[in-house]
Amino acid sequence: MNTIEVNKMNESKSFSGGHALVIAVANYAQAPVLPHSVLNDAQDVVATLTSAAHCGYEPQNVKLLLDTQATLDAIRQELDALAARAQPGDSVLIFFSGHGARIGEESALVPVDCESQRVTQTTLVEQEFSAALARIKAQRLVVLIDACHAGAAASFKSADSMLDLGFNEKSLNQLAQGTGRVMIASSRATEYSYALSGARNSIFTEHLLGALRGAARTHGDGVIRVFEVFNYVSERVRQAMPDRQHPIFKASNLEDNFAVALELGGVKRFDSPSGVVERDKVWRALEDILSDLYPGGPQDQELWLRAGGDTSRLRLALPGRASWFAALRTLRQGGGGAGINQNSLIDTALQDFPHHQELKKFANGC
Repeated sequence: MNTIEVNKMNESKSFSGGHALVIAVANYAQAPVLPHSVLNDAQDVVATLTSAAHCGYEPQNVKLLLDTQATLDAIRQELDALAARAQPGDSVLIFFSGHGARIGEESALVPVDCESQRVTQTTLVEQEFSAALARIKAQRLVVLIDACHAGAAASFKSADSMLDLGFNEKSLNQLAQGTGRVMIASSRATEYSYALSGARNSIFTEHLLGALRGAARTHGDGVIRVFEVFNYVSERVRQAMPDRQHPIFKASNLEDNFAVALELGGVKRFDSPSGVVERDKVWRALEDILSDLYPGGPQDQELWLRAGGDTSRLRLALPGRASWFAALRTLRQGGGGAGINQNSLIDTALQDFPHHQELKKFANGC
């Protein structure tokens, strides 16, 4: 999303190009019932997205399917509606909280009317979901899945069949195919997605809501971007559930850290300490350059190692642009290895691209 588009949103105080489909199922008839926090999650996401003081989505562009409303036919209809109304320049957010199911090598989202003995016919299977996402013309799309990937895999049994509950990472990779498609899941394929007893929201959605309500560090320009959301949620969830829950990020062709919502109603922050906003712009420009020169990420051509860094300190499972965002954020916080800093990174890149004018500007103190 370019500066002109961001400025227009800030002026209107509305994320008018934002569209969302929010789905939550807790009270399954033929699958284990989930905590009531699942329903709270969806309602709170909708309230935050449509709040003029937070994300600024137009209420008519946000659809909620809650519990008995979340039938397979209804989900299909709302995905078709998204494809009909979202334009190429828009942003689309899809949130699902409920059960996932593994069917052979594929995964599926489990609607409220799933039938245990007709699983393939009564779930939103990966191939169909992927095709539905491909029909959405918006060039910026993020899907958030808050579901246990493997924790409940053997808990649903009927007389003649078993539904293998979960949602695997291979399926997330498949769903992320296409430009501007991002998949964020609440946990790894071998982990639970936790909802603590008595809490209003699941751990993942609690911190997702925090990011959408302005807690994530941003550039202060009135919008929240997809990398900022993931980094905030990932850090907070890992802190809350150490070694037990790790959100994951999948994208195959992501060229832009695109906006997913207004920040605090689109209010630009001018009360930052002197120079902070300018430094943010410098780091973002460096991210743009390095993502272009080293599309494979910090490990491309062993750049990070040659600059004195330690790649074991980085999240290299992310795609190139996302891994650069995370790596430079780590570097700004003093991490990434004892021997690396901004200057050593730029100097090493100049060894590979000695005539790159923008890099030279950085080396000269831009």
